Amino acid sequence: MATAKPGVSLADWVCLIENESGYNPRATNKNKDGSTDYGLFQINSKYWCFDGGVSRANGCNIDCQELFQLGEAVSCAKRVVQDPNGIRAWVGWVKNCDRDLSHFLDGCGV
Repeated sequence: MATAKPGVSLADWVCLIENESGYNPRATNKNKDGSTDYGLFQINSKYWCFDGGVSRANGCNIDCQELFQLGEAVSCAKRVVQDPNGIRAWVGWVKNCDRDLSHFLDGCGV
């Protein structure tokens, strides 16, 4: 199981999920290149999972439908951030979360 990359905080993950899937674990998004983004983290089928479409790699070694399960989605997201782009692999994070995110954890006691 992959571990989270140092420097990726809980607030980063919460902001990412809010901006990628709106907290919907069954979210999908079809992209112009024919790939699909799946689940809470909107993990792309072109590089990270297999769905029978335009998959070129299967970096998480799973069927894309498994990304609707929380444990599989978290494991794959941790794998994605191990690559050089880190959390910047997600456009939603780059556009909306590259700033102070402390308000995402207000009242959580963490």
